[in-house]
Amino acid sequence: MPIYEYRCRDCRRVSSFLILNLREPFAPVCGKCGSESLDRILSRVNVRLSEESRLERLADPSQWSGVDENDPKSVARMLKKMGQEMGEDFPGEVDQMVEEAMEGGAGEAGEE
Repeated sequence: MPIYEYRCRDCRRVSSFLILNLREPFAPVCGKCGSESLDRILSRVNVRLSEESRLERLADPSQWSGVDENDPKSVARMLKKMGQEMGEDFPGEVDQMVEEAMEGGAGEAGEE
């Protein structure tokens, strides 16, 4: 699908536009500030995998060979990677715990 992304020169917000007919003139307008001063940017490629393919990737033992269950940073990296593979971010408290462990600020077990 022809979806194009533009960055507003005024507020720096990125907006996406679905353009069905490339022959018609198109003047994008920022959805946040209303500016017509936008630059087209290179969009990231988004590849959709089936749930089965994502689960197969997670089941591959080579993905988890470097995980040390006694190291909070290692477990946090694994959780972050699992979330990315599943296409989801960890909500709320879990996300905060993962970030703390990645920074090395996680407390001992049982500590709140």
